Amino acid sequence: MESPVFPAPDHDHRRCSADALQHAETLCHQRGQRLTPTRRQVLEVLLESHKPLGAYEIIDRAARHGTRHAPITVYRSLDFLIENGLAHRIESRNAYIACGHRHGAQDLVVFLICERCGEVGEAPSQVVAESLKSATRAAGFTPKAPVIEITGICSNCR
Repeated sequence: MESPVFPAPDHDHRRCSADALQHAETLCHQRGQRLTPTRRQVLEVLLESHKPLGAYEIIDRAARHGTRHAPITVYRSLDFLIENGLAHRIESRNAYIACGHRHGAQDLVVFLICERCGEVGEAPSQVVAESLKSATRAAGFTPKAPVIEITGICSNCR
């Protein structure tokens, strides 16, 4: 049985990427923001796989497509993508991953990181989210980026 968190190895990745890119274009249009060519290219590089990439890996991959961006340009593009819920930073890996899910910017994100293949799944968890919101409110704390990272072995590698 395939887990909805990790795509099957034979899933239609082109469709997956195209859908995420279309969502990004629609979202930016609705918000009156620009998905500039550089931002779009950074997102396209992130959408090439379900594995997190460091900023310099993004620069190298973009260069294969014809454009070598300065690190500051890539970091600014990543900031834009993260602020708009189109990408996430995987703190433990100091890397970034595209987000094909349509959740709010302040929603809790649970990342499941496979130690074997390196893929990252994004698991919805409303129960955990509500519990953590309650705990942070009780402490008088306002979370900036509620993220949980869990390492293990994905369903495809098991």
